[in-house]
Amino acid sequence: MSAHNEEAPELIEDRLIEDRFTEAEPTVLVAGVDAAGQRLDQWLAASLGPDMSRSRVQMLIRQGAVTIDGKPVDETKRKMIPGERVSVVMPEPEPASPQGENIALDVLYEDDELIVINKPAGLVVHPGAGNWTGTLVNALIHHCGDSLSGIGGVRRPGIVHRLDKETSGVMVVAKTDRAHKTLSEAFADHGRTGDLERAYLALVWGIPQRPTGTVDAPLGRAADRVRRAVVPEGRDDARHAVTHFAVQERFGEGQKDFATASLVECRLETGRTHQIRVHMAHIGHPVIGDPDYGQAFRTKSNRLPEPLKSQVKAFSRQALHAWLLAFRHPTTHLTMRFEAPIPGDMEELVGGFRKL
Repeated sequence: MSAHNEEAPELIEDRLIEDRFTEAEPTVLVAGVDAAGQRLDQWLAASLGPDMSRSRVQMLIRQGAVTIDGKPVDETKRKMIPGERVSVVMPEPEPASPQGENIALDVLYEDDELIVINKPAGLVVHPGAGNWTGTLVNALIHHCGDSLSGIGGVRRPGIVHRLDKETSGVMVVAKTDRAHKTLSEAFADHGRTGDLERAYLALVWGIPQRPTGTVDAPLGRAADRVRRAVVPEGRDDARHAVTHFAVQERFGEGQKDFATASLVECRLETGRTHQIRVHMAHIGHPVIGDPDYGQAFRTKSNRLPEPLKSQVKAFSRQALHAWLLAFRHPTTHLTMRFEAPIPGDMEELVGGFRKL
């Protein structure tokens, strides 16, 4: 691990109402004959099921989450007309207020404005459904304590970018409003106008035909709403996504009896959910161990010699590591550069492939 200064970016509120509305899938209802004359809030509450209260519906209407025939509506008492198409966007629930927890952190750098950590695989970044405790945010609240001057007036860490639970590597977290704003803007801009650099190492199945390449394919929600998929550019939820890759090592090349693999460096031009994992699977080279996007390649491990065959089968996460992060410090304006070596489990797996 190293940190260098030289002259010269998933607590972030990235689930603000407008953002959560943008990311959520709408529920579309068509008013039947029996809807005639009913109040909008009454009809919606009944149509959306027993778990939806009228007060909750009224809040959604006031927040702009309801449209009728494509037009926003904010009047809860509006009378319904048969045949109208009502679209409702249900934002994801706000997380509970997290508490500090004494969880060990690998701190690469820390000052009054920010903290840089090497996140281990298996650590969830932000509290959410199924993971309300034991997250990076819980750990940071405990570790930083009073040094958190407040994000939005609350003592909490400002998460300006995320790594998936089972992805390891370098992350920067803001400790002040000033750092939060500056770093958030840098990550939103993807480094186009500043000193932001992100690089990942991925162990993938197969060997790409070209040593370098770019995957430019929009991402949207898959059918199960948790995963992502490459989608048509014109789809409502399509998000521009670009990944650049370069092959670092090839394994098993020229050996017909063995499954081949590659160690690939990926650099992000955009930062979408699961972007590298989806893009590499899209071009036929899914990340080894990926439970969501590499299932179709699981049988490839059967074409490996022992003990590598058993190593791959026992590897329980995607072999993806954020090894490099560089950004401009929000107050000193120096370019900060941090590196983290591949963690032991992934290094062992790469070593096994090298023996091919």
